[in-house]
Amino acid sequence: MRTNAARFGSFWLAALCVLLSAGFARERQARAGADEAKGGEPWSAAETVSAEDLHRELTSKYGQRPEIVYVGFRTLFAGGHIPGATFHGTASRPEGLEELRNWASSQPRTASVVLYCGCCPFERCPNVRPAYAALHAMGFRKVRVLILPTSFAADWAGKGYAIEKGM
Repeated sequence: MRTNAARFGSFWLAALCVLLSAGFARERQARAGADEAKGGEPWSAAETVSAEDLHRELTSKYGQRPEIVYVGFRTLFAGGHIPGATFHGTASRPEGLEELRNWASSQPRTASVVLYCGCCPFERCPNVRPAYAALHAMGFRKVRVLILPTSFAADWAGKGYAIEKGM
């Protein structure tokens, strides 16, 4: 038979568990709300750039050029990419993400980086989100995502912006 002290301790332990669970649930809900406020994306609107704005930035004589990193499929990169962009693996694949991390490990965390893919409609892109998450987790805070709503072909090359071919 349990003593009153043992029952009292069990009661407080159960109450503590309920309170902690409620706190964790509120935290998850708050994070989900923050993601919804950002459009469900891991980045904010300030961490995106349009094709027009990036083109203007790259062709300007002023300011420092960001590091442009293509995170899509190797064959698409070879077929045409933003001049000066580099390829460090397909970010939707574990080996590609590891290749990106290896490259990033030698870069200053203050580097201005623009990630892009353009393999398909942006909302379905399997590459940009894991690449952004990986760099952000490594401490990069000047990462922007190039928004190509339809594809690289339509939203960059189709607008007459310069492209480079090959690896």
